[in-house]
Amino acid sequence: MNGTAPVHGTWEPRPAARWEDAFLSGNGHHGALVFGDPDDERVVVTHHTLVRPVGADEDRLPPRLADELPALQDRLLAGDASAAETFTDGRPLQWVRPFHPAFQVRLRRPEGIQDDTEAPSFHRRAVDFRTGVAEATRAGRTGRVFVSRADDVIVQYVTGPDLTLDIRLDHRLDGAPTGLGVGHGAVLTAEGALLSLRARYPDSGLAYTGVTLVAATGGVTTLAPPGVRVEGARSVLLLTRVRRHTGEADVVAEGRALRDLVDHGEHEDEAGAGPGSPAEAYDALLSRHLSLHRTAYERVTLDLAADPAERALPGSELLAGPRSAAGLERLFAAGRYHLLSSGGLFPPRLTGLWTGDWDTAWSGAFTNDANLNLQTASAAAAALPEVTEALASLVQRQLPDWRDNAREVFGARGVVAPAHSDGESGHAYHFNREYPLHLWTAGADWLLGPLVDHDDIRGEHDPRTTAVLAEVALFYEDFLTRTDDEGHLVVVPSYSPENRPANAGWGTVNAAMDLSAARHALRTAADRHPEHADRWRALADRLPPHRINADGALAEWARPDLTDAYDHRHLSHLYAVWPLHEITPYDTPDLAAAAHRALELRGSENDSAHGHLHHALIAARLRDAERVASALGSVLDGDFFHASLMSAHYPHRDVYNADAAHTLPAVLIEALVQSTPDRLVLLPAPPAEYPRGALHGVRTRFGAVLDLTWTQDGATAVLRPTRTVRIALRTSDGVEPLDLVAHEDRVLTLKAR
Repeated sequence: MNGTAPVHGTWEPRPAARWEDAFLSGNGHHGALVFGDPDDERVVVTHHTLVRPVGADEDRLPPRLADELPALQDRLLAGDASAAETFTDGRPLQWVRPFHPAFQVRLRRPEGIQDDTEAPSFHRRAVDFRTGVAEATRAGRTGRVFVSRADDVIVQYVTGPDLTLDIRLDHRLDGAPTGLGVGHGAVLTAEGALLSLRARYPDSGLAYTGVTLVAATGGVTTLAPPGVRVEGARSVLLLTRVRRHTGEADVVAEGRALRDLVDHGEHEDEAGAGPGSPAEAYDALLSRHLSLHRTAYERVTLDLAADPAERALPGSELLAGPRSAAGLERLFAAGRYHLLSSGGLFPPRLTGLWTGDWDTAWSGAFTNDANLNLQTASAAAAALPEVTEALASLVQRQLPDWRDNAREVFGARGVVAPAHSDGESGHAYHFNREYPLHLWTAGADWLLGPLVDHDDIRGEHDPRTTAVLAEVALFYEDFLTRTDDEGHLVVVPSYSPENRPANAGWGTVNAAMDLSAARHALRTAADRHPEHADRWRALADRLPPHRINADGALAEWARPDLTDAYDHRHLSHLYAVWPLHEITPYDTPDLAAAAHRALELRGSENDSAHGHLHHALIAARLRDAERVASALGSVLDGDFFHASLMSAHYPHRDVYNADAAHTLPAVLIEALVQSTPDRLVLLPAPPAEYPRGALHGVRTRFGAVLDLTWTQDGATAVLRPTRTVRIALRTSDGVEPLDLVAHEDRVLTLKAR
């Protein structure tokens, strides 16, 4: 990892002692946490579908409250500040089904087996972000693990002289329920062996089954229940998949499918092994995987002109001084790598795609009132359509449940997204008095935002997104029926996640986020549906304006009698600034000044990573480079990152959580480049601590790929447009029109400030 180019990977001089420090690989379906010890390798297997059944299905339906809604609206509009606190069906708080690991694949050298060539200490473990391969090496033995994006299989490959290994599938992970019904299987095959582990959830007809094919080159494979022993082999290849199911899984069919992957070899390897050998199979599997993974990962890169000596350091040493350019380069690269690796079947969960513990914090859910949205913030600009498609697929699968939410809670057509989801259900059933999340109506607009951005980048509307936008608009048509004394429509009930006014209850009236989301959704839907455009735009225009409070700050609630509560981790009320462009320093300077004042007054509450980075994203839109640096610095200096370069929710690596890891690239991109369909902003909040750098491959919403380089003397931007368009170019020198012609590169030169 020496050299002058940024490092696209990380390494450590010892194996992981905790699962949080294990290196990660994933393909958006399966995930692997790799500890990296050739003598006792542990690879924890995860899958996005693995959520533990809790309670009956009828407990996961939205509350039927529509008939009571008019009375609640009357009370709230009359000034009853606590009216919404009893607007439930009386159920206790129910978390969504918790995400959990499957099992660990254990490769252990039996006690008493010695290797005369072995060095006395561990040498190295590493993960290459360009390939997704986690590799551990000691003396002549090497173990490699990756999760194939092409073949949806976890691939492990161990090489070395005279390998002797005990191999088994082990469900005994932290927090595994004692009532888990576990059965093991092991049979010898022509390749080596086929292992299986079936785990049935307590009091449930659901189960999951993992199947591992063991293929050895040379040596002897024998049964060693619950697994096998391989003795005297030159290499061992393991292919693993896990499935969640009802009834019984067809282990024979799964084994046959894995065997087909081994039999795909077409050429002899260097050792003279024929077609279908483990070495040939590994190379073929890796080649197919790289055609998808490497292509995606390398689309965008960040170079902060770091010291080559620092770039060569292990990740844990960089984290000890995380303000270094090399440290930030590596965190940017790791963030894109982990985001790509966790996006496929679903977008990332609170923990991405990984956990080594059954007691996952906050159920390892998709949390839609901030966390998922922050984690996917860079997907469009950072050229990860794989993640955007994963988000689109999640939305599409859950639309029937979103329609139920609109109908049962609000008596309306259209859709309402839940604040929490396990991936299976899109119903709004996670709520209580202090978190009346069933009253939150802004979620669909926020979740659709990256999909709209992606359409702008492509210059083509996805018909799925266009159709959902119409359903969001239909909801607002039915829901926005109440007016105030000035004739403005009123959002009632309204909720600002996860805060409340200092002088009122949790469910209120006219939260700033709800107003912005309604306006944006109606206008965006109108742009795509000309047959309804006049009606939906007229509805949007009747919503009340934002309010500036006595402190000169954009108020979290537009109703004048509601008092702001400033010390909170969420910044929902500044949704108009980020991710929207409703409030900008260019178009609405007075509101932008009020939003900036609101940002100044906002506390960090419990010091969560997502709060700091949300703050930084908004500051970047408001061109406040010092505030971006301060918020980013709170995360970099707060010991938020594990040696895996996955992050934690709180300082001092407390609670494994992907928010910081996945959101950090978005903060850096927003500080350097911002775009709308008709605007490009260059260096809006440049990082003073990093006076030289290059950002390559950023996608803009007017259809151009952008490369930016900057020094203390100025900057150069190269635009490669895919369509002809006129935009407004904004720099520190002001604004000017810029005409771009499809497929004609344009070079822009900026002077130093």
